[in-house]
Amino acid sequence: MNQLSVSIKKLQEDVVLPSYQSLDAAGADIHAYIKESLTIAAHTTVKIPTGFAIAIPQGYAGFIYARSSLGTKQGLAPANKVGVIDSDYRGEVMVCLHNHSDLPQHIEPNQRIAQLIIAPCYQAKFNVVDDLENTQRGSGGFGSTGK
Repeated sequence: MNQLSVSIKKLQEDVVLPSYQSLDAAGADIHAYIKESLTIAAHTTVKIPTGFAIAIPQGYAGFIYARSSLGTKQGLAPANKVGVIDSDYRGEVMVCLHNHSDLPQHIEPNQRIAQLIIAPCYQAKFNVVDDLENTQRGSGGFGSTGK
């Protein structure tokens, strides 16, 4: 797998930094930087610190995704579905977890709560035109292809 050099700063000495759990993992697991167990009430969102800041290279962005085990077993997922870390952001990375379940859910110190994927990201140059080229699909959306 290709590697990209990324600078990361521990904001506290005892922080568990993001890490890949297998050789070909796309996402690095992010750990909760909390000192004691945290309860997320049903249908609420909690902002969880990670204890690190990161300098994502220009031309890339960091994307915070759910961990499948938290989503399927506990109903926990990032509140904004996918968090975006811009390359010019230097503050602490936070994970806003939403509890989609009807039961309170618990997060333990250093628990893996999300995964970080760093990927190329382009800024578009938007060109205003009078017409767009036609396609077979056209303007059909929301299931219009019948699949």
